Amino acid sequence: MLARVEVNDMVQHAGAVLTIDLAGIGRNYRLLAGKVGPRVTCAGVVKADAYGLGADRVAPALYQAGCRSFFVAHLDEALDLRHHLPRDVTIYVLNGLPLGGEGDCAAAGIVPVLNSLDQAQAWSQQACESGRKLAAVVQVDSGMSRLGMTPREVAQFVDAPLAGIDVALVMSHLACADETAHPANEYQRETFAVLAQRFPGIRRSLANSSGIFIGGAFHHDLVRPGAALYGINPLPGQVNPMLPVVRLTAQVVQVRDVEAGAHVGYGWTLKTARPTRLATLAIGYADGLQRAFGNAGAVYFRGKRLPVAGRVSMDSLIVDCSDLPEGALARGSQVEIIGGHQSIDDLASAAGTIGYEMLTSLGRRYERIYAEEIDARWRGRAGMTAL
Repeated sequence: MLARVEVNDMVQHAGAVLTIDLAGIGRNYRLLAGKVGPRVTCAGVVKADAYGLGADRVAPALYQAGCRSFFVAHLDEALDLRHHLPRDVTIYVLNGLPLGGEGDCAAAGIVPVLNSLDQAQAWSQQACESGRKLAAVVQVDSGMSRLGMTPREVAQFVDAPLAGIDVALVMSHLACADETAHPANEYQRETFAVLAQRFPGIRRSLANSSGIFIGGAFHHDLVRPGAALYGINPLPGQVNPMLPVVRLTAQVVQVRDVEAGAHVGYGWTLKTARPTRLATLAIGYADGLQRAFGNAGAVYFRGKRLPVAGRVSMDSLIVDCSDLPEGALARGSQVEIIGGHQSIDDLASAAGTIGYEMLTSLGRRYERIYAEEIDARWRGRAGMTAL
């Protein structure tokens, strides 16, 4: 669990505080690795700066948990990640080779996911110029129509092999894995099986976070969890099997009392029906709290739900704290946005989006505390200021 600390004692000037539990991410990794078993490689997807939590900190924590295969989206992410991990790991680039990036990719020992014949041809040319074989993953399109070679391209690639490419893995991606009973899952599994047969003896990968929970037939040789590592529920509508790894709190800037009939926020989208106490928090859509959260979501303080009042502003959020005892909430108080009373998925649902978008949207203005680095003097305290 996240370490319990006095947030106001840990930070000085931040409007909001994001606490990240690296050990929790490691435990989630081991849970997923245990689910697929020792014969299946469990990779870690750390694209988008480890879903916004800091790939330079998350990836080493995953390494400590046993992860040796990492996936990112872009070559620049891979080149940066290389500086933070030992050389015994393999880093894959899901979007494959950017134009002109072949040399840097090869020099750093990065493995591209080849999504098209032109990417494959560019990698083959680089291998020939390098005078050595270069490892690659081939992605096939099993029905998502996003990335990957079509059946016709697969046939061309296999029937007319390109020099210098050492295919280490063939993969595809599930479109509807978070709906375990969706017919697309079985359709894609069968389609992938047919296409993968064109690569005899090559390891296979199909399952993402949610795909791991569909069943062993989807596991193959390597699984690629991302969101589940960070506590997002891979089974929407069911009990979340993953541990929460983030907590987000925001500081109160001002508390005010208004009369019945007062208008609140931009656009006057809320009019108070009674005398109301309002608190303005130092967090807004510039910090990743979507504008759709306005008049729909809530935050929590000492277990009490405080509804959002009016629209979300760029740098601030207004909540109705009328049901709290007078004086309970004051300037400087920390209010829970994500935590024990509201998960990342709950927050996303209130904003009409998904946990993936919510987590990756969390801004850079937060004070970021990695729970494992909190000084020992804070451990053993009674706990974080009640939220």
